Amino acid sequence: MIHSPAGNMDDKFISNLNLTSPADVRRALDHLGLQPSRALGQNFLIDANILGIILKAAELSPGDQVLEIGSGLGTLTEALAKSAQRVIAIEKDSRLSGFLHRRFQTMANVELHIADAMRCDLGTFWAAGVNKLVANLPYSVGSAVLVNVFKGDVRPDMIVVTLQAEVANRLAAEPDTPDYGLLSIWSRLSYETEICRLISPTCFFPRPEVQSAIVAMKKRPQPAQGPADRKFFFALTKYAFGQRRKQMQKILSDAPEGLGRPAPELHGIFAELGLDPRVRPGALAPEQWTHLADRLRQ
Repeated sequence: MIHSPAGNMDDKFISNLNLTSPADVRRALDHLGLQPSRALGQNFLIDANILGIILKAAELSPGDQVLEIGSGLGTLTEALAKSAQRVIAIEKDSRLSGFLHRRFQTMANVELHIADAMRCDLGTFWAAGVNKLVANLPYSVGSAVLVNVFKGDVRPDMIVVTLQAEVANRLAAEPDTPDYGLLSIWSRLSYETEICRLISPTCFFPRPEVQSAIVAMKKRPQPAQGPADRKFFFALTKYAFGQRRKQMQKILSDAPEGLGRPAPELHGIFAELGLDPRVRPGALAPEQWTHLADRLRQ
């Protein structure tokens, strides 16, 4: 249960706001004397249809425990709370604290944290039973949040997020395509990714300068064989994609100690794995990266 802190905002005014109404969102921001922060990536969802698509993609059930990052004015928070057992909402902007506490003071299943999600150990939520991440991720940290999730030892069963369309394209990209990179590989260690819907800038206030997308990531029922040493895998792929235009044998023969091998040894490793030494990082599928990382780590 959220306990409302002191303040001078009228509870009835706050509770009666329709947060998918552009007019009501403006009223709320005016009442708060708040200008949305570009640095915080604040673009508030004002489209009820898009909200419904997010909820449908999340496949919520009464037993779900959901983490939301970047609750903003609470549009998605409120919708999640009507279907899930528990909603943990993290919001960085302390200017929204009083508003959010009042908006959700009667919802016992909403737990509000005024905190920076980038400074939180998200793994503690997954370990404690939170099984889904559903959020309109702030543009400023969307990729970084997902990277933290992918790198964690424990991960949620499902992720449904809105974020920049270019980031969504990277998550869903196939090998040997322009968008294929680290996000594509790291996400596929655990998840199957689908772009559910592109979103017009008009669905947000203020309107962002980029197009957005809803992405759904479901944990693989039988995950592909992951790397034996995840830390080494992430370090190897990050190093290689920092030089993605070079050939893999050149990249690994020049790599720092611990990541690469001498050229003659690499020639044998590539032959053993059935890889062309001249291949570039963006042409290797996630499974090939896993096999290469495990072989180099031996």
